[in-house]
Amino acid sequence: MSLDDWVTRETVDPEVRAHVYSLVSAVGGSSVETDDRYVLGDDALACLKDIRRWIRLYDYRLNRYDVARCIAEANLVKGDLLEILALWPERSTNDKLKSKAALAALELLVPLTMPLEVDETKTTVNHHRHLPYLQLAHCKYKRCILHHEANILRTAVRLALPSMAEPRNERSTRDEGIITIVLYFIRNVTMINQPSHLPSDGDDAEISRSATIQAYHEQDIFQLLLTVASSMGDEFSNQDVIVLEILFHLLKGIDVDKLFMQEESLAVSNTNELRDLMQKEKSMLAGYARHAPSRHNRFGTMIWVKRDDEKMSTVSGQDILGNTQRSLQKMDKTKRWNKPRRPQKRDETIQDEFDKTIHISSTARQQLRSFVEEFLDSSFNPLFTHLRKAMENEAERVLESHPRQFLYLTSFFLQAERARRAQAKAAAAKSKRSTTSQINSEDESFALIAGVMNQETFILLNRLMQRSMDEKSWRDLNAGMKCFTGILLTVQEMCESSIEDDQEIAENIQNRIFYEETTHDRIVTILRTYNGQSFGYLDACTELAHVFVRMLERYSKQNVDLQVRSRRRARRKAKAAAKPDANEGDDYHGDEVEDLAVAQRTTSERKFDFQRFSARFMTQGCINTFVAFTRYYNDLSTEQLKRAHRFFYRVAFKMDLGMMLYRVDILHLFNKMIKGPDGLDPDNTAFRDWEEFSKQLFRRVVKKVEERPELVVEMLFSKIPTTLFYLEHGHEKEIATRAPRPPAELEVKGDLDQDAQIGVAVSLLINQNKSDHLAWAKKVLSSAAEERKAWEYAKEARKQRNQAQGDVEGDVPLPSTEEQSEAPSIVVTPDNHERRVALFKDNKLRLLLRLLGLVRIGEDEDMDATWIVPTALTSDELSALQAAIQKFEFDPPTYDDDKSAEDMVRNRKRRAAFDDSSDDDDGADALLDDEQLFPAGGPTTRKDALKELKKTRRKRRQTLSEEPDDSEKARRAEARRMKELEKRRKIKSELIVHSSDEETDEERDKEFFAAEEERRKNTHRAIVKTLITGNFDDSAKKRKSTKGGRQTGRKRRKGSDSQSEDHNESDSDDAMALSSRSSSADLADPLVIDSDDEDEDEEIDTPLSSQHVAAEQIRNNDSSAAPSPARRIFKPADSDTAMPDAAGDEEDEDEDVPVRKGVARRNVRAGFLVDSDSE
Repeated sequence: MSLDDWVTRETVDPEVRAHVYSLVSAVGGSSVETDDRYVLGDDALACLKDIRRWIRLYDYRLNRYDVARCIAEANLVKGDLLEILALWPERSTNDKLKSKAALAALELLVPLTMPLEVDETKTTVNHHRHLPYLQLAHCKYKRCILHHEANILRTAVRLALPSMAEPRNERSTRDEGIITIVLYFIRNVTMINQPSHLPSDGDDAEISRSATIQAYHEQDIFQLLLTVASSMGDEFSNQDVIVLEILFHLLKGIDVDKLFMQEESLAVSNTNELRDLMQKEKSMLAGYARHAPSRHNRFGTMIWVKRDDEKMSTVSGQDILGNTQRSLQKMDKTKRWNKPRRPQKRDETIQDEFDKTIHISSTARQQLRSFVEEFLDSSFNPLFTHLRKAMENEAERVLESHPRQFLYLTSFFLQAERARRAQAKAAAAKSKRSTTSQINSEDESFALIAGVMNQETFILLNRLMQRSMDEKSWRDLNAGMKCFTGILLTVQEMCESSIEDDQEIAENIQNRIFYEETTHDRIVTILRTYNGQSFGYLDACTELAHVFVRMLERYSKQNVDLQVRSRRRARRKAKAAAKPDANEGDDYHGDEVEDLAVAQRTTSERKFDFQRFSARFMTQGCINTFVAFTRYYNDLSTEQLKRAHRFFYRVAFKMDLGMMLYRVDILHLFNKMIKGPDGLDPDNTAFRDWEEFSKQLFRRVVKKVEERPELVVEMLFSKIPTTLFYLEHGHEKEIATRAPRPPAELEVKGDLDQDAQIGVAVSLLINQNKSDHLAWAKKVLSSAAEERKAWEYAKEARKQRNQAQGDVEGDVPLPSTEEQSEAPSIVVTPDNHERRVALFKDNKLRLLLRLLGLVRIGEDEDMDATWIVPTALTSDELSALQAAIQKFEFDPPTYDDDKSAEDMVRNRKRRAAFDDSSDDDDGADALLDDEQLFPAGGPTTRKDALKELKKTRRKRRQTLSEEPDDSEKARRAEARRMKELEKRRKIKSELIVHSSDEETDEERDKEFFAAEEERRKNTHRAIVKTLITGNFDDSAKKRKSTKGGRQTGRKRRKGSDSQSEDHNESDSDDAMALSSRSSSADLADPLVIDSDDEDEDEEIDTPLSSQHVAAEQIRNNDSSAAPSPARRIFKPADSDTAMPDAAGDEEDEDEDVPVRKGVARRNVRAGFLVDSDSE
């Protein structure tokens, strides 16, 4: 394509251009005859309507910009529309023709200045051709509107004044339309900015934010906004979102702190910023100068660097010679990685960007500050309350961008209010005003922002933030975080107020905010899920987490009993519509006891634990977010650096989780901040804190690496909980698994026969759409019947064969072992995994199998327990059971009173722990865990026991008609148990514990220990003497008892001790009569041979009568056998069982009693005999 083709190429259809140009020329113009004054054409109003119709029907309907392009080329706005508005001066307000023309011009200006929004899915070549030209045309329109000598904005306001003066209930649709058009015109002018990617067509300062603010101030636009906003809800309703957009595009990016600074403070602040920038530049130049080329080394140099993998890399520059580390650093700097970027959403346009700071002039700052103060005093509460209600009701006029603008402006005005209060306090302190005036000012200022400090706003804020998170609308979430942070900081100032009402309000707000655990979860989730969003988003989420944690920590310390409400997904058992039956006990009501429950949101209150909450911020995701924030350390302010420092300090030292920071990239970042290159400025006020933190952290790293060398490898990766636990403790964390719980067993109510009960079980499975279980059960019964029938045929054949053999031999045939044996059990095998799980969890299927006669072998908690077909079921019975299932499957039974199968079953009562029919000892164990079998004080005589028993029975008869329910029974049983237990404890305490127990007698203790020591020495001497001489006297032998009755070892010991007092204490009989305590003290002697503890326990529990019988039997069999002396002496001889009988027969003195065989112990629980107490 040649240049001539570009020149002659038409960008717009020539026919469309001709029509638009003809209409523009007919609107009006200036001539020499009118002294260059603009004059309307004869059909000016009709032409303006035609142009508006062309825009609506051609551009909007066909999605083209041809008409707008032609209008921009024809200079309609500057040459005609603005001149028409200038023809209607203030002195000729009553001129209806000029007012009509001005209104028509304004109606055409609104679509011509409308923001250019392009849908990517509908974009054509036509849009890309016209869009840059129209954006520059908009800038030209704004420049002409703001700087026109006729005050175009004021003229537009004058058009709306008559309609605004009308009461709301008397306004017509046209009046509402005029007000809306004027506000939209102001909104469009505010939104127009110079495109950053296009060349400027004039002076950018003429359309800057400062120029817009000055024009609004001079032409009374601020007064219009204050009037509409302050009367919102009373005189105006649908204009709230338009005012919201005007305020958003007017105030976004303004630094609130600087806005409320005095001239002196602002000058100091600007000076400090300049000094910081100069210092930063100086540090950068100093770092560069250390390695900058000089006049002698600026010639080219290239070297090869040999890497570990035998590969070569080239690096240029003489500064790398002789320094390997510098060579590697320069090689790292030359690396480039073009990370793929995801395309941004179309809604994230420059129009909605509010993180970019906008600088305004001093005059504009004063004018805007005055407007913001007046807005806070008169218009903030009405406008924002009305907007909140509109968003709650989801009104049609509320667009997708309006909640974002609402949240941002809320944070802006809250910050403005805090800045104004701080400025007022500083001014009061400087001028030494009275405290009373300051208190009144504070009280008034807090009431001015009450419209957004209520529960309704908090609910809306939480809902908008959650929706933004779900939809991943990060800019909306950014605005929500700024709003939430502004509310928290405002509440913090209210807590520090000297007015009690403000403190109570702040206490109430904090309680409402911190009460919801979902808010805590949302803050943690936002911080943890950061993934490459904008820096403004990163700054907002870190600031929110920092402020929230600090305020919650302070509030939890002040309120120790802080409660939080948690909402969790819980398993709720579904309730059926069955009627309860009071006479049936624990009835089964539908699905109440089944394990298949419905998930729902349940709420519960619990005590708040700040340590537990703060530990949730110590995850790898949260740490990564703050690490990404800290990487901008050269661009962060002092406050932001302190925010990051406090977080890492909490992780490493307060929570003692420094292991989470032991990662190569994190440690390298901290080292680079302090040591460089390109480190943190040493003159920065936060540098000293970071230096000390890094020093302490690296000390711990070195110490931990020496303790855990494997940490060197783990530094390359993020720490998962299992790895973190291992590095901290040196071993893996043990995870306890809980066994699955079996379902509640069911049983059929009433006295139904077996077939009817099977019908109930079959109906239950059919009602729950579990017919596959029935098919499987029939298949199992059919297979078992065939197998059992085959076994019966084989048994009959063997029987006939044996009879035939007997007839031939003439003897009566005896039944063989095979004929006498029962049929083998048949193992039931599930066909799939779901069936195996159902055999454990489905109590309906288990009920059917139990009614069919099948038996479950195994523990209740065993999921792999086996079901078998017992030997008692014959093949005919199994076939009959299969036929019953087949019958009820296709012909379900019916019951009286319209009862269903669910009404015919109930929970199977479990056997009591103290049931005598229990085969195991679980009941006894459960009973002895917390109760005694009988009172500690011995038998109690009760003279009136019979009367009390009759009285109790009489009471039971009276209350028999009203049987209590399960909860009442459980409550009464628990009350009786606690009462009995308390009585027994009291008896034991009175019998055993005395006031004199705490008294000690040192003299008595000395005598006791001296006697014990003397006994031990005597025993030791006797044992050594016996071993040396080999003379074993009769005291070492077991003797027969003269008493025939059973006598316990405790009684024998008592008799033995009483007789030993009559003999000499040095005798060997007394030496062997040792108690269990005294004998245990001699274990340290090398000559003492200890017996097995198990044998000792067995002999302790064996009565002496059994020893006598055993000895007599052995003596009769072999009287010449005698054990070795050592074995006779050192066999287990506890004082309870092995004490010699002093009254034994003299004829048995010379006979040796061999060591008896261990006897099984009786079942003993907690010191009481359970098997037979009568013995």
